Amino acid sequence: MERRENRKRVVWKRSAAAAVSALMLTSTLAACTKGDSDSDADRHVLRVGFMYSNSDNDPYLRQQFTDSYELLHPNIDIEIVSAINYDEQRFEEPDPNKKQPDPYEKMKEMLTGSNPADVVILESTYLKRAVQDNLLKQLDPIIQEDEFDIDDFVPTVINGIKDAGDGYLYALTPTFSGSALFYNKKLFTEAGVTLPTDSMEWPDVIALAKRLAKGDGKERKFGLAFNRWGGDPFYDSQSYAAPLQLKMFDNKAEKMTVDQPQWRKVWNDLAGLYKEKIVPSAEDLNNGGGGPRPLDDSSKDVYDPFQGDLFINGRLAMTVAGYDYINELSKLKDYAAKNPNKPVIDWDVVTVPQFQEAPGIGGNIYLSNLMAINAKAQNSEDAWDFIRFNNSKEWAKLKSRSTYEMVSRKSFLKPKEGMSYNIGAFYALKPVPAQDVELDKLYRERQNLYQVQNLAQPLFQEVIQGKKSVEDALKEWQTKGDAMLQKIKDNPNGPLDPVDGGGVGGDVYVNPGGAKG
Repeated sequence: MERRENRKRVVWKRSAAAAVSALMLTSTLAACTKGDSDSDADRHVLRVGFMYSNSDNDPYLRQQFTDSYELLHPNIDIEIVSAINYDEQRFEEPDPNKKQPDPYEKMKEMLTGSNPADVVILESTYLKRAVQDNLLKQLDPIIQEDEFDIDDFVPTVINGIKDAGDGYLYALTPTFSGSALFYNKKLFTEAGVTLPTDSMEWPDVIALAKRLAKGDGKERKFGLAFNRWGGDPFYDSQSYAAPLQLKMFDNKAEKMTVDQPQWRKVWNDLAGLYKEKIVPSAEDLNNGGGGPRPLDDSSKDVYDPFQGDLFINGRLAMTVAGYDYINELSKLKDYAAKNPNKPVIDWDVVTVPQFQEAPGIGGNIYLSNLMAINAKAQNSEDAWDFIRFNNSKEWAKLKSRSTYEMVSRKSFLKPKEGMSYNIGAFYALKPVPAQDVELDKLYRERQNLYQVQNLAQPLFQEVIQGKKSVEDALKEWQTKGDAMLQKIKDNPNGPLDPVDGGGVGGDVYVNPGGAKG
């Protein structure tokens, strides 16, 4: 008790105490702290590693992840380290022949060097490989011994982390990002179409979209968009099909696998939606996505901050969007109160549609800020305390004020104040499983493999334009891809001859350094 009171007195003397007084007054959070003295003899160093950083970004990282912990633990000094420090590259002369650093290998160096990071904060992209390379400490026994409550965590988050750890927990994350299918109630009601519901499958949602699309030109109302920003149809198809985990080539990167029924179905489904203008094109977004709104004097226009947003402007029935889109819809409400010409959208959300072949998987759940303990941590005790602190209920309560990301503890997941919507739709589905480790290894060893995908972009566009059938386009991608795979196998990262028909401009070039051109 005396040690705890000593810690409180030290904390209250800090100049920053006023800014986080509410946090310090939380008794449970204070009980989680480990250090009770700031004497030199009792001081600890905790090294927290990030994938990317530089001197300009360090203050932000500290503010987001370490300042509050350090404030409540006056005997711990936190050192920020990074796998890739952009300051080291800032003043270098550009060299096209210099191979770019591999982020994962740099992270591995950060965890296995002579002065390794104790905690690493990483993205889900690298978690599975780090587990298989024995770089991280398993957290299950620590959680059990410490009786740390994870029952309150969103099952989607826990299961997503376990999927990367062969059924075990090697990390925890205080926040995650999710997406849902936003829909305009008015457009459904006007068309006499039943509102969408959670757990729908893609064919059913596409059928709804076709019933809702109508009109011509700038008055056209669209049924569905795969993202808020429009963009390239081929990449929409990749996002759409992500839960199916279709492979472009075999596990040896020697033979293309796109001239197959599943690929044909995906391309037929998506191309048809663009051809029939069920889904808006980039041109549709640029021409008539809202535009300036007239004042009472029709000769004058006013700036419309939502120009180009078809959903907000009442011309799009459904769109897949992230949790952060709620901020825009909240701002719309404020804007409409000052501008009667801009109606408020009556909207809600349901889960992103699923595929029958991949039930329960959404494809739009992202687990960032995964906190793990280095298997070779020199200060593993404080490393766990840091993770426990950042994943506590008290910390989740503060983080839940954000509408840019969601907290992992479901008891603090509530709609934004003054709003009502189906918040569970953002986290009901499981994320797409991490990419196969062997495939990930191939992409690292043969950096030019990314060029194989570039071959498809113009071919898919030709399908939409009616210049090629889906069958012919996929056969062409298969043939050109096979030829490119052979060249890449012979020369994994070196320059390749231009391949006719690839890329936006017509040809695909591979730079000597292996970067995409």
